Amino acid sequence: MMNQLSNRWFDNPSYFRYGFFLLLIFSVILNCIIPNGDDHFYILYIFCVIFLGIGFYNKPAWFLIFLTVLVVSFRYLLILDEELNVVVFCIHLCTYFLITLISSRLMRLVQKVKADNLELTTALANALDSRDTYTLHHSENVAKYAVQIAEKMKLSKESCAIIRKGALLHDIGKIGIPEHILLKNDKLLHHEYEIIKSHPSVGYNIIKHVTDFHKNGVLDIVLYHHERFDGTGYPKGIAGHQIPLFARIVAVADAFDAMTSKRVYRDELNLTYTLNEIRKNKGTQFDPEIVDVFLSLFEDKK
Repeated sequence: MMNQLSNRWFDNPSYFRYGFFLLLIFSVILNCIIPNGDDHFYILYIFCVIFLGIGFYNKPAWFLIFLTVLVVSFRYLLILDEELNVVVFCIHLCTYFLITLISSRLMRLVQKVKADNLELTTALANALDSRDTYTLHHSENVAKYAVQIAEKMKLSKESCAIIRKGALLHDIGKIGIPEHILLKNDKLLHHEYEIIKSHPSVGYNIIKHVTDFHKNGVLDIVLYHHERFDGTGYPKGIAGHQIPLFARIVAVADAFDAMTSKRVYRDELNLTYTLNEIRKNKGTQFDPEIVDVFLSLFEDKK
C-alpha cells in the first residue's frame, strides 16, 4: 500500500508542487505564531526545498534558485538562531539550493527509468508484432484504445499508464507460438487452437519475474485478457467481476482492433459491423459497462 502511494506521488509531480507551497505557508504561519519558539523549525524549510526539487524537477535553474531564495529568506528572517548577516544567508542559500538540486536530479532519474521501461516494453511489443505483418502495430493500437476507454471511465493517470503497459504486452506469450500455427491461412486444428490458447499463460510465465508487474496489474492483463464475462473464456474460465478490471478493458480493445485489422485468413471488417458485434456480445463476451463506455467514444466523435 505504501509503495503504491509513493508511486502515485512520483507519477504526479504536481502533488509535490502543491506540497511545497502548502508546507512553506504552514512553516511561515507556525513561525509567526511561535516566533523563534523552536530552533528545530528549520527542518520544515528543508522539507520545503526537497518538495521544491521533486515537484519542479523539469524547471530551469533560475526558477529553482528563485524559489530557494524565497524559502531561505523566510527561514533567515523567522528563525533567529544566528547573527543576521550576508555570509550566513549565503551559506544557507548554498546549502538549501544543493538540497533542491539533488532532489530534482533524483526525480529526473526516476522519470528516466520509467520512460526507459516504457520504451523497452514498446520495443518488446513491436518485436512480437513484427512476426506477423498483418498484426503489425496491433499491440500499440490495443494500448491506444484501452487507454481511451480508461480515460473515459475517469480512471487515474497511474491506472491508465498500467493499462497501456499491460496492453502493449498482452500478447507477449505468442512469442512461444510456432509460426506455422501463428501464420496459418486455413482453419486451425483442435490441437493447434489449444496451443494458441496457451499464449496468455506463456506470456504470464515470461514476465512474472518482474516485481512491479505483480503489484500493478500488468500480469492480470496478460493472463486474463481472453476471459469472457460469461465464464467461457480461457485460461481460467473465471466470470464477471472476478476478471480484473484492467483485463476486461483490454479485452474490448483487443477484440475491436482484431476485427478492424487485416489478417492472414480474412480482410478487415468495416466499422459498423465491428461495433455491432461488440454490442451483440455485451454481457456474454464483454463487460456490459465497458462496452457502453467504448461505444460512447464513437458517439462522442460523431
